[in-house]
Amino acid sequence: MSARDDLPLVVIRPERIDDHAAVQDVHRQAFGDGDRVPTLVDALRAAPAALAPTSLVATVDERVVGHVMLSACRLDALRRLVDVLSLSPLGVLPEYQGRGIGTRLVADALAAADSQGIPSVFLEGDPNYYGKHGFADATKLGFRPPSLRYPPGAFQVATLSSHEEWMTGTFVYSDAFWALDCVGLRPDDLPA
Repeated sequence: MSARDDLPLVVIRPERIDDHAAVQDVHRQAFGDGDRVPTLVDALRAAPAALAPTSLVATVDERVVGHVMLSACRLDALRRLVDVLSLSPLGVLPEYQGRGIGTRLVADALAAADSQGIPSVFLEGDPNYYGKHGFADATKLGFRPPSLRYPPGAFQVATLSSHEEWMTGTFVYSDAFWALDCVGLRPDDLPA
């Protein structure tokens, strides 16, 4: 029996207000860095933006075991600013990792973005993981990262059905990411 075979039914659904505490707990456990990521989630929920955030949870027996958020950002393209989304954060409780829950959350988030006519979704993350889920090295596709502190390959994009070739340029995070210093790695985090 594989780890996936013993997992009860996983339900992916929109986050509700009564899920907020459970979502904070998911990110505290998944990231292990205290309140930094839960604070980012709260700030993104409250931030005024051109696009409302999409926040999805994964539940098992009605317990929140995973969460993903898409929030409004911009692409500074030559022709004009383009509304795009950032996929961040994505977290799954440690005891549920490796069972395909993150994969399902990413797929549902991208489908939601595509159904809204969003041309691109950006993220900073492990290319070995996200490359399997529709993301590619954004710099190789003509996009510029918002920070110089990205390790090679970490700045990624999924281009969706409404993407047009002229939609390249500099990705610009919303203020919440900057205010909480959640863009790129700091010297202590950078690879040697």
